[in-house]
Amino acid sequence: MARLIFITGGVVSSLGKGLASAALGATLQARGYTVRLRKLDPYLNVDPGTMSPSQHGEVYVTDDGAETDLDLGHYERFTGVASSRADNVTAGRIYQEIIAKERRGGYLGSTIQVIPHVTDAIKEFVMKDHGGVDFLLCEIGGTVGDIEGLPFFEAIRQLGNELGPDQTAFVHLTLVPYIMSAGELKTKPTQHSVKELRSIGIQPDIILCRSDIEIPVEDRRKIALFCNVRPECVIPALNLDTIYNAPVRYHEAGLDTQVLKVFGIENAPPPDLSRWQNVVDRVLKPEGTVKIAVVGKYMQVKDSYKSLTEALTHGGLAHNVKVEIEWIESEIFEKDDSAVYLEEMHGILVPGGFGERGAEGKIAAAKFARERDVPYFGICFGMQMAVIEAARHLAGLEDAGSTEFSAARGKAPTHPVVCLMTEWTKGNDVERRSASGDLGGTMRLGAYDAILSPGSRVAEIYGSNNISERHRHRFEVNIDYRAQLESNGLVFSGLSPDGVLPEIVEIPTHPWFVGVQFHPELKSKPLDPHPLFASFIGAAVAQSRLV
Repeated sequence: MARLIFITGGVVSSLGKGLASAALGATLQARGYTVRLRKLDPYLNVDPGTMSPSQHGEVYVTDDGAETDLDLGHYERFTGVASSRADNVTAGRIYQEIIAKERRGGYLGSTIQVIPHVTDAIKEFVMKDHGGVDFLLCEIGGTVGDIEGLPFFEAIRQLGNELGPDQTAFVHLTLVPYIMSAGELKTKPTQHSVKELRSIGIQPDIILCRSDIEIPVEDRRKIALFCNVRPECVIPALNLDTIYNAPVRYHEAGLDTQVLKVFGIENAPPPDLSRWQNVVDRVLKPEGTVKIAVVGKYMQVKDSYKSLTEALTHGGLAHNVKVEIEWIESEIFEKDDSAVYLEEMHGILVPGGFGERGAEGKIAAAKFARERDVPYFGICFGMQMAVIEAARHLAGLEDAGSTEFSAARGKAPTHPVVCLMTEWTKGNDVERRSASGDLGGTMRLGAYDAILSPGSRVAEIYGSNNISERHRHRFEVNIDYRAQLESNGLVFSGLSPDGVLPEIVEIPTHPWFVGVQFHPELKSKPLDPHPLFASFIGAAVAQSRLV
């Protein structure tokens, strides 16, 4: 049976529970153990699929089509273990399933209560389908004391009692702030956070302390004394020069060693962290720099594009260069000349998005890249805008556009080169969607296969004519315009197996111009950069020598 490690947080949010969980998983893997990571989110949304990226950050998508918290991206990037729908649950989904069961009479007339029904449902989620791994790490979203999180804390408290101390460990992440005016670190927030956790019935085994500066031994002893843990179980978690240093630094601080001691494991093999050290060395000692413009519409919250940022870094690792990202609001290009902002860029990337706002600016960015021979990478919406640009300025279809914008404009475009497809095949099944369905129901979500044209640039990049990538979008490029676009230089080099859905477009005569309907950033890892990002950054390196 898997040993369970629960990671909770206190004082403030955004301390890095997801990163700490992922790094701990990576160090346990480096010791030869198998791991799986899960996220329990207390908010009432069923999933983050309809939440604004400016509020919640990116929506991470799994192979089985689950829209999940962005921390699952950390889990996959650090451990390489593919996440699934079974690895992220929200309070909304828990309540939804309980209410549906109650309406069906599944509780045989019982009064439905938080305890035991909600807590039992949470425990059932935690314990199911973990694949017999050595360690199951469960991160609890939010901070201790949040009213919406109480059922989750109660559920893991119960699991701690039911499974016993040999099968469970509790890691609590807190903040030890430095008060500049006083010139000292303050341990009181950590003491109060642990006190709150203990009032719920959970005694942390390990306290992970985030801090901007080194935490003196005396302060760690003070925390240990007031929080009822051994001094060696107060682990400093200092700011890192790169997040990929987390496995190495947390091991040096003793995190994985103390976790194993909680389970009575004293003679575990030392971890082999050489691969992570190699990543750190390449991040901190690059041989050059490339500038990439990311032209999007959620620039105020960089977590909106978390996986994208990391995938670009991974592409840089493949060429031992630093990737400097210039975040540009696409609406700027609807007022100003794009050349002012893009002239010195070595590559242009237009990421995914929804809605008409900023669309014309993204089209302008694609036009600049095409005309100036600057490497261009269009992802999802970015591919669609590149297709609209080519339809207007290469194929002469002046009113080319997307039916996604029809409601805002009051009419459909004369040439709907991007539209809502209502039917396609996946394997042996026919999938259908309707514009009137729930927002999640109109999406193409999760892993889909694609067939690449032999001899195409993307087939060469992948080293294969058959690929599988993750999707998250409603609208598709209209296959009916393929002949017109290809006769003018934009080639459809990747299609769904049934030939109905365009998956990749490219301009063979351009130094590097590729648009993809899927989200390759979701599968990129520091130890295994995605081939498209590695190739894109390689083209940017070549461009940097020309600028």
